[in-house]
Amino acid sequence: MSLMNVGVSALTANQAALQTIGHNIANVNTKGYSRQTVALETVAGQNRGSGYIGNGVSVATVMRNYSDLLNKQSNAANAASAADAARSQSLTQMQDVFSGGDSSLGSAVSNMMNAFADLQTSPSDASARNVVLARMSELASRFRSSSAALEEQDYTTKLQITNDVTQVNSLAVQVATFNTQISRAIASGHSPNDLLDQRDQVIREINQYVKTTQVEADDGSLNLFVGGSQPLVLGSTSGQLSVSEATDYPGSGKLALYFSQPGGEKVELSASMVAGGEVAGLLKFNNEDLAEARNLMGRMALAIGTELNKQNKLGLTLSGEHGSDLFYLPTSMPGYSNIPGYDLGAPSASVSFSDTRALVASDYKIIFGANHPADTKIVRLSDGKTRTLGDPTLNYNLDATTGASTFTVDGLTFSLNATANSGAEGQSILFKPFSSAASDIKALVYTPADLAVANPVSAAINQDNKGTLQLSQLKAVGAGVPALGTPVTLTFSVDAAGNITYDYNGNTNGPLPFQSGKPITIDGWQITLSGTPKTGDKVEVSNSLEPALGDSYKRNAGNATAFLDLRDAKIFDGGTALTDGFSSAMALVGTRTQSAQYAAELSASVAASLEGDRTTVSGVNLDEEAARLMQFQQAYQASAKVIQTAQSLFDSVLNAVNR
Repeated sequence: MSLMNVGVSALTANQAALQTIGHNIANVNTKGYSRQTVALETVAGQNRGSGYIGNGVSVATVMRNYSDLLNKQSNAANAASAADAARSQSLTQMQDVFSGGDSSLGSAVSNMMNAFADLQTSPSDASARNVVLARMSELASRFRSSSAALEEQDYTTKLQITNDVTQVNSLAVQVATFNTQISRAIASGHSPNDLLDQRDQVIREINQYVKTTQVEADDGSLNLFVGGSQPLVLGSTSGQLSVSEATDYPGSGKLALYFSQPGGEKVELSASMVAGGEVAGLLKFNNEDLAEARNLMGRMALAIGTELNKQNKLGLTLSGEHGSDLFYLPTSMPGYSNIPGYDLGAPSASVSFSDTRALVASDYKIIFGANHPADTKIVRLSDGKTRTLGDPTLNYNLDATTGASTFTVDGLTFSLNATANSGAEGQSILFKPFSSAASDIKALVYTPADLAVANPVSAAINQDNKGTLQLSQLKAVGAGVPALGTPVTLTFSVDAAGNITYDYNGNTNGPLPFQSGKPITIDGWQITLSGTPKTGDKVEVSNSLEPALGDSYKRNAGNATAFLDLRDAKIFDGGTALTDGFSSAMALVGTRTQSAQYAAELSASVAASLEGDRTTVSGVNLDEEAARLMQFQQAYQASAKVIQTAQSLFDSVLNAVNR
């Protein structure tokens, strides 16, 4: 009977091994499945006097081929890859707003400036004026549609984050349920391999949305933490994640992830605390990349619109009036803060635009120091450049009576009233000067006659001049033009050494040097003369509305020329022309998108490599399983042969006894 028992134990053990191999083969394509192996152990032998005789084999347990280290590394890498991929995908979509082509903003700017070129040749042509107005309206419309596209992406990003958070909460409940089942199963003394695989797969899915750290408890349950230390799953209980506006700057649109346990307070988790997963990538895109895109778009709208508004106000309409604003633009924006007493309805802090050619596409933050204003900082968030309000270049001005203050940074004038100036050390105010400028811009002039094409100043070269003076350009650069009836006469002199000077009525600085082709600026107008004058040569500059000139100003295209000159004016970042402003924005967005794509490709490669290492340990290899199947099949057959032999021997004994 001992031989029979040995054969039965071998048959049972090999059957268990074959069943486990079959289970592996059946689950070769099951997500998260870990290959299982039967662990066999020898049944203790029996001392028969002449030695220990073996009693066969038994199944000790079924092992799961699994590496905790590789699993954690793979989860972390997948979380980083998911964050980079989500951000890269969102940036690629955003790049479409800054793409080139006939329907782009850059094309609209070029078309508008080309329309001014046509108007320059035919200043009184109603058709040419209508084309300019149509091009301006089209430009404003494209700014608004581009801004709307960014707002739509903002909405879809928030919706995607919300959906991801909902999914994480659902998966966290599943992990808590698995923890309960696994703890009960482990109490029996054996590992519930399939339940462990299912729990690990759910955790992998969670890490696709938000990075977690895992800590195993003594009872086999696995605790999950987000944001470093917040327990998303603790034993059989799970917390909840939610997404809403960050608390530090109410109304700013900045998003944050929040964690809470049942009945507990919400804990705010910034994008950097989330660290990985799709949610982290989308938060970074929403709070940083999308904010920069709005700033680039808003600064373009403000700079282009302001420059055109200023120039139109310097010219004359067909009715002889100075022009008005061509575009509606915001004049100031509120600051966002959590300083006690801060009123968003009537902002305690605001920012206005003082020099559009000095604007930098960035948000700004004021951080209060212990000794305000001396150690209070103004930070440009796009590059981290920091200055203190005590810096004399900021022209900080405090009204001792009202407690209000102003200072200027990068073409922006910041205003703080007494409430805002009362910020405690470490408190701050966030300013988003350009966030809504592109969505608010609209054309204001719809009548061709109201387009101020004419120059408000007129110049005449004296017919009796002996030199070769020629008028190259005349334009208004400010509000001061010659008053009616008081023209300004430039009189030139040449000394024995050949030095040329000029003087004019009202000049108190004495004769001034003249250089051919170099602009001469007087009050609010500028004249450029070429050629060489002789002593006594004169040029008279007068108001274009002088009665003696009649309606000749209507055929004057001087201000249209000034509009056209804006095409090459260095407006953006101290060196980029008006027509190149969109190209510069395209390059910035393109560079950021390309960088994100490289990061996504790299992190995907790392994640794939670590996942490959994990599956090398845990994955099912069909070739290996087929070989093991044959091995245990033969062992099973041999075990059956042992039983058959034992039966035959037993039958022989019975036959001998029966005789």
